[in-house]
Amino acid sequence: MLHLSPAEGAATDEQMLEQLTGTRTMPQPPPTKTETIKVAIIEDLRQIREGLGMLIDMTEGYRCTGRYGSVEEALSGISRDVPDVVLSDIGLPGMSGIEGIRILKERYPRLLVLMLSVYDDDERIFDALCAGATGYLLKKTPPARLIESLKEVVAGGAPMSPEVARRVITLFRDFRPPQRADYDLTPHETRLLKLLVEGHNYKTAAFELGVSVNTVSFHLKKIYEKLQVHSKSEAVAKALRDHLVR
Repeated sequence: MLHLSPAEGAATDEQMLEQLTGTRTMPQPPPTKTETIKVAIIEDLRQIREGLGMLIDMTEGYRCTGRYGSVEEALSGISRDVPDVVLSDIGLPGMSGIEGIRILKERYPRLLVLMLSVYDDDERIFDALCAGATGYLLKKTPPARLIESLKEVVAGGAPMSPEVARRVITLFRDFRPPQRADYDLTPHETRLLKLLVEGHNYKTAAFELGVSVNTVSFHLKKIYEKLQVHSKSEAVAKALRDHLVR
């Protein structure tokens, strides 16, 4: 298990700062997205926080709704203009970013959380995804890719840095459940769960099943209750670990 030292983390923060301040050409606006993507930032380093905010505000089709130095600040201020996506660090003063995910998802179930961290160890990645994070990027991610990832996560994707994606695949490959679990899922619930595993969101799953988004939401609540999970990410993780879909 890999753990980064504070020195390594600081170096990566400096790299990110250089990338942000050195970016002169903003990425082009999403060609098929007409609504502005609203993003809130939780990052304790002021220069990086401000740099990210400027990057988002200067990119057409995106707007920064808030810049917070801690989870506590975000929890008290985010309700004034609830974003589509929260871009959050993990190592924060006070409450950690992972703890923050759980509380934010409880208060705003439709809120998407994209982690942006220097840490790429198995434990933090797995904990963040199980807590409800929709994606996980490392701080060395280029600004253009960061903007692209915000668009991707709103479209129903789960963006990850290549190093993180490899670790996630290894985690699932090495995990061997003792037997196939049975949670009394109905055929319809199993089909919906399979769509989630394939990367569908509420709208695209509803289209595939020929039902309304409200119907999908209703059945997802039942699935969550049976699997004893609280988010789409947790449901997908459990489905893969326990071989619930094929």
